[in-house]
Amino acid sequence: MIDDFAKEYLHGDLRWTRASLLGTLDGLSEHDVRRPLTETGTNLLGLVKHLALTEARYFGEIFGRPFPDPVPRWDDFAANRAHLWVAEHETRAEILDRYDQACRHADATIDALPVDTPGHVPWWPQPDVLLFNVMVHVLTETSRHAGHADILREGLDGAVSTGPGSASPVDEAITAERARHRARIEAAARRHRPV
Repeated sequence: MIDDFAKEYLHGDLRWTRASLLGTLDGLSEHDVRRPLTETGTNLLGLVKHLALTEARYFGEIFGRPFPDPVPRWDDFAANRAHLWVAEHETRAEILDRYDQACRHADATIDALPVDTPGHVPWWPQPDVLLFNVMVHVLTETSRHAGHADILREGLDGAVSTGPGSASPVDEAITAERARHRARIEAAARRHRPV
């Protein structure tokens, strides 16, 4: 009973977090979803591309249910680095479609297997795992990158997401309140500035 509850609870959170991540792309130009927004090149569409590989790999080969399209070997550094950004010939639609396919494949794996199904992750220090371990890992990974995406989106146009489909334009009143709030935080931090 608790196993079914835990599995469904984790799966529900994963679905919600996936939708939240995708919501950060809503209304943005092709340029804005692709451009590097940090010194290391992090970009919104690249996060989605990365998570497509994550879902395909962890809920595919780890449980003997390979994703139907080619997935780079886990130890192919160059190929795995390429999934963190979107090349000019790749379209947003292709990346979103691949993510959708990977998520549907992952959902089928999760639905088909008991939460205590064994798997093997050769690059983990303790490689023998259960579906439960992988569900927690992928949910954590997706949540982490959805948080990155929220911050990147806020930096682009000030939109803040509170869940799937919730990123909305920022008006003057919101901008003014944010400036007041930021000033309060800055004043509090200044009191602890090194002398």
